[in-house]
Amino acid sequence: MLLRDLLAMPELRLGLLAGESSLDREISGALVTDLPDPGRYLDGGELVLTGLMWRQDPADSQGFVDALVRAEVSALGAGDARLGHIPDDLVTACRDRGLPLFKVPVEVSFGAVMEIVGRGLAAAQARDLRGALGRRRRIVAAVAEGAGLDELLALTSAELGISAAVINAAGSVVAGDLAEAHAVRLAREYLGAVRLPTLVTEPGEEVFTIFTVDRSHRASGWALVCRGEIEAETGFELASCVAMERTRAEGGRRVERRLAEQLVALACSGGADPSELSARLRTCGIDTAEPYTVVTATAARRGAADGPDLAALGGQVLEELLDRRVVAAAGADGAVSLVPLREETADAVAARLRARTELLAAGLPGTRVSIGVSGALTGATAIRGGVEEAGHARRMADARGGGVVTSDEIYTHALVLATVPGDVRRSFADRLLGPLSDYDREHQAELVRTLGTFLDCAGSWNGCAERLHVHVNTVRYRIRRIEELTGKDLSSMADRVDLFLALRAG
Repeated sequence: MLLRDLLAMPELRLGLLAGESSLDREISGALVTDLPDPGRYLDGGELVLTGLMWRQDPADSQGFVDALVRAEVSALGAGDARLGHIPDDLVTACRDRGLPLFKVPVEVSFGAVMEIVGRGLAAAQARDLRGALGRRRRIVAAVAEGAGLDELLALTSAELGISAAVINAAGSVVAGDLAEAHAVRLAREYLGAVRLPTLVTEPGEEVFTIFTVDRSHRASGWALVCRGEIEAETGFELASCVAMERTRAEGGRRVERRLAEQLVALACSGGADPSELSARLRTCGIDTAEPYTVVTATAARRGAADGPDLAALGGQVLEELLDRRVVAAAGADGAVSLVPLREETADAVAARLRARTELLAAGLPGTRVSIGVSGALTGATAIRGGVEEAGHARRMADARGGGVVTSDEIYTHALVLATVPGDVRRSFADRLLGPLSDYDREHQAELVRTLGTFLDCAGSWNGCAERLHVHVNTVRYRIRRIEELTGKDLSSMADRVDLFLALRAG
C-alpha cells in the first residue's frame, strides 16, 4: 500500500504537512507510539501514528524524528487532540529530514487508520499470492506439457526471478548457465552436505542454495543450485519439476540402453555375424570406421560387498561421469559403455573420468567406484576384446581400492595378479612371506623391507645397503636368513620372480 493511496481516502481527511515528494513510499504496517525513541520496535517501512505525548519541549521533535528516520519508517501521522494543532517544530524537523508528515483530525481515530492500512496490506498480499500461484502454475503446466530443462530454467528466471542450474555429482552442468569451476565446487558441497537443502557461500561472497532433485544415491544424483538464498518450499517445487524432466528423459533412454546391452551381449558371445554386429553398432550411434573406446564400471561400499542400494549404481554413475551417455549394464565386469572418439583420445576420456571419480571419492568416502578404459578400437568385431581389456583394467582398479585404470597400465605383472582371485593372492603371499613377517615381529628385524629393496635394486648388494643405510654385510646376512626361511635362492631369476610377485600380491 502506498502513502499516496492512504492520503487519497476521503473518509480519513488526512492533511499532508511535509514530504510532498515522497508520496510513493510503500507502507509495510502501522504502529501507534508515544515513546520518545521507538526505534527498537520498528523494522522499517511502517506508518507511525503518535498523539505527541512524548513532546515536552520544542527540542524533543528533532530527537523523535531522528529516531524514526534511522529506523527507515515510511511516514509519520500526528494527532492534534493534545495540543489542538501540530507544532511547527515537528513540521520543520520532518521537512528537514525528508520524512512525510500528515495530520490526523481529532475526530478520526488511530484505530480507523490502522484498520484501513491493514485491509490494504491484506489486499496487496492476496494479489501477490495470486500472482505467485499463477507463476507457479505456468511453470508446472510447462513441465506437464513436456518443456525441457533449459525451458524450465528460463521460465524459473522469468516468472520467479530465480537464476538456477542443474548439476550432477560428477561436477558437470546438466542444464543452465553455470561456470565449470562453480559446478565442481558446488558438486563437492552437494556430496558432502549432512542434509539438503544447504546454503553455500562461494569465493567472492556469491551465495547458492542447493536442493537435491530426487531420491537417487548421491553418487548418481542431480542437484538444483539456485543463486541466492531461496525459501525451501519454492526450491522443493522446482526440484520436483526437474525430477519430472529427469524421469521423462529416463523413459526415452531405456530403448537406447536395451539396444546397447544387446550389442555388447552379442559381441561377447563370440559367434555373432560381423555384418549384424556392424548394423547394431551403427544403431547405437557409432560408425564402423569411427574409433571408440570401451569403458566399464562398478560401484560398491568400501570394505563391503555390493549392497542392494548399489547393485545398479555402477551404470548410473558411469552415465553421469560420461555426461549421460548410454550405458549398458551387462556382464560380470559391470556396466559397459562404448564411447566415440570423435574429438578426443581414449587417454582424454580416462583423464576426464579420473578427475570426476576423484571428486566422487572425496565427497563420498564410503563409496568405491572402479573404472576400466580400453585403448582405441574400430569396427564391431573389436568390441569383445575391448570389453575384456577394459574389464581387466576395471578389476585392477578395484584391487587398488577404486579409481580409473587404462589399458596401458594393465600389460604388466599387475594384469596377471588382477586376474587371480583375492583369496588366492593372499594365500600365495602368506605362504612365501609369512615366515619373514613372523621373524620380523619376533626379532624386530626388517627382512620383508630388505627383500623388497634388494629386488628393487636388481640384486645389488651395495645399492641395497646404501638405500637401507646399513653395512653391506648386514644385507648379506639378511638375504641368507631370507633364503633359509623361504627356501628360495635369490641368485635364481625364477625364485626372485616368485618373491617379487608375493610382495605385490600381498
